[in-house]
Amino acid sequence: MPSLRLGVNIDHVATLRQARGGHHPVPLMAAKEAVLGGADSITVHLREDRRHIQETDVREIKKKLNIPLNLEMALHAEIIRIAFSVKPEHVCLVPEKRQELTTEGGLNLLPKKKQLQNLIPRFQRNKTHVSLFIDPAPKQIQLAALLKADAIELHTGTYANAQGSRKKREYDRLKKAARLAKSLGLHVHAGHGLDYQNTIPVCRISEIEELNIGHSIICYAVFVGMKKAVKEMRVLMNRSRKR
Repeated sequence: MPSLRLGVNIDHVATLRQARGGHHPVPLMAAKEAVLGGADSITVHLREDRRHIQETDVREIKKKLNIPLNLEMALHAEIIRIAFSVKPEHVCLVPEKRQELTTEGGLNLLPKKKQLQNLIPRFQRNKTHVSLFIDPAPKQIQLAALLKADAIELHTGTYANAQGSRKKREYDRLKKAARLAKSLGLHVHAGHGLDYQNTIPVCRISEIEELNIGHSIICYAVFVGMKKAVKEMRVLMNRSRKR
């Protein structure tokens, strides 16, 4: 199977900083440790309410790291303006609600079709690849292909939270969705709710090229350090991919 890339989301390092309103811990330091642990890219979500990552974090990480920056963002005018200014290598367009604790599902593309038809080529001309964070639903995947996105990121949260027979059904949905997306010429990423156990089966879906993982890595890093936490996820992914 092709190799599998790891994007490390460092949002919750910023969450810890914002809890005290000071300067520490510094997200850039976490990003550098993630690189040492084997991260292929760094993901940050610049939310409209700035609950964790700040614009200065985005600019500093883009300037000082030599691996790609993946900027998760909602379709808000101010965030779009910042994204065009920063020029990250990748943007992942996601839904966003102020009251949610974390992203609750994939972006519904149909109501946003006209906006995306305009925005996606603008990002691509700005040398930024565009990924759409969507549920593993055929209609959403087909529309993503029609919109000429570079990639989709399959929302794995429902799979991650499922139990028993439902987990197998959700896993099968991911497999079928990844296969469909690949057949339509889309690059396939996946993320949300993935940890050191439920990631293993996802790694075995050959069409998936990249996983974006944050919360579970940050939680483990509290005890073992960022470099080791990322390295262990990297090793787990590599071993699982070979099976």
